[in-house]
Amino acid sequence: MSTSNLIDARGPRFAAGFTTSVLSIAFLTQSLWLLLVQTFVFAVGAKFGPSRTPYGFFFRKFIKPRLTPASRFEDIKPTQFAQSVGLAFGVLALAGDLLGIQGLYVLALAGALAAAFLNVAFDYCLGCETYLLFKRLQHRSERPKALTSELASE
Repeated sequence: MSTSNLIDARGPRFAAGFTTSVLSIAFLTQSLWLLLVQTFVFAVGAKFGPSRTPYGFFFRKFIKPRLTPASRFEDIKPTQFAQSVGLAFGVLALAGDLLGIQGLYVLALAGALAAAFLNVAFDYCLGCETYLLFKRLQHRSERPKALTSELASE
């Protein structure tokens, strides 16, 4: 894995704090605009990586220089996948609001908020863990195929 695929592990947790704040206010005020802004941030993170979001920029420019050098790095792919999951929840919440389906709006927004809160409060990235689970399941399903093709060639 190249170092360009590694990010300071403190960045996503910092961003989760912003996300939790924005989604909490959006939830309490039912602000479609805040939800739209956060969904846009998720889209940027999903497409270009979490360091390219406004929260990532803020962390890199203003917070990280004041911290001790990073001692823990993580692969960008799980975090980027988590941004995609956040994007899906944001889009569902927006759709629920625009279509007048209050239950969809509340469930999708609450799901995104819960995931962000887990990250900031407990350093547990639900989207990242889901990504890793999918990768393990994919690896398991590929292993028998490789073994079967090896046996067939003997």
